[in-house]
Amino acid sequence: MDKIGRLNGIIAALEEGRKPTMAFARAEREEAIQLGLSQLDGVLFEMEHTPYSPSELRDALQFMLNRRRMIDGASLRPDVTPFVRIPANGAEMNTWMAKQVLDQGVYGVVFPHIATAEQARNAVAACRYARPKDAPNYEPKGLRGDAPNTAARYWGLSVPEYYARADVWPLVPEGEIMVIVMIESVEAVENLAEILAVPGIGAIMIGEGDLSQQLGYPRQYEHPVVAEAKRGILAAAKAAGMRVAHPHVTSGNVAEVITEGYDILFAGPSRSYATLEKAKSLM
Repeated sequence: MDKIGRLNGIIAALEEGRKPTMAFARAEREEAIQLGLSQLDGVLFEMEHTPYSPSELRDALQFMLNRRRMIDGASLRPDVTPFVRIPANGAEMNTWMAKQVLDQGVYGVVFPHIATAEQARNAVAACRYARPKDAPNYEPKGLRGDAPNTAARYWGLSVPEYYARADVWPLVPEGEIMVIVMIESVEAVENLAEILAVPGIGAIMIGEGDLSQQLGYPRQYEHPVVAEAKRGILAAAKAAGMRVAHPHVTSGNVAEVITEGYDILFAGPSRSYATLEKAKSLM
């Protein structure tokens, strides 16, 4: 297993001291093909605000694979690491959606609207297999059901090798699954210290859209009230040693985001119409 190396490219980047870049995307074949050719470190297949479809996710994961890039890289690590944001809010205490996307082979799950430590603990537990009570790092107690074959095949591992790595990082250092919880409500801010203390969370993401709604300034991300709330979340997370993801990185704010200390940068993939625009200018 030592020869296999780190499989989760987002974890690898963080361990190397880099700030990984990711993008939100639909779990669609053509989009997956293009993302698989990109220079992104990872992709977050968005299923909170688009239809939840494990079958479309399965197809997207397959079409992201690029045999030539895998051979050139001489590694089982995907060039672009797939994560999924599931639709269930934290208050629903859902576990089956995380189980299903992990069983397809994703390397990380983003849980929206986590507002309490209990909800955060449930998110981590949903991504862990059961184990004996005397096992190291028993808590949070694993709730994920056992069906590893598809995920193991997608990762390029035997089932025993998959079991050894299918745990949450950084609680388990050799784990390849990353749990990201979204902090996007006043209640979450009030409970932030307790949420950050839950073992097994790999990062938090500040859901500035929903948070700005609750604060009374919808999508006014630079409004002083919203900006102050974001700074408070970031500072508390940094003090707790927690990594923080920024969901809306653009060419206009990327320098500021990096300077402020965000660890994972989400940027929207863009399509260029430069050729069309030049053609129209010549007509």
